[in-house]
Amino acid sequence: MKNIKPKDIKRQWHLVSAKNKILGRLASEAAQNLTGKNKNYYTPHLDTGDYVVVINAKEIILSGKKEKQKLYHHHSNYPGGLYTKTAADIRKQKPTELITRAVAGMLPKTKLGKTMIKKLYVFAGSDHPYSDKFKN
Repeated sequence: MKNIKPKDIKRQWHLVSAKNKILGRLASEAAQNLTGKNKNYYTPHLDTGDYVVVINAKEIILSGKKEKQKLYHHHSNYPGGLYTKTAADIRKQKPTELITRAVAGMLPKTKLGKTMIKKLYVFAGSDHPYSDKFKN
């Protein structure tokens, strides 16, 4: 297809289990599907990507000593308002956040990237409300 129009984009649903998978490898696979780079009609200025559902997020693997050494920063925009947490802390509080942040870091930092990340659904366990999308 040469000039793809937004109405010609066909979106699919991908189910990915994070059980015993490395965080970065899973995130790059999800980012490829969200951007649409796996399709032959990929266009950089259009959102040609698919929907991605990630299950079992609490069982993701971080290689090496990243569980204790990898730091995630957040600032409240007040003086002295820098908050730092380790990957282990984030996994305990909100296990879906590790995958969401990793995938968001691999997407464009534009309006287009913000629409792409909305097609990512991450669940800590194996239960999800999108099971009807995968039955053929």
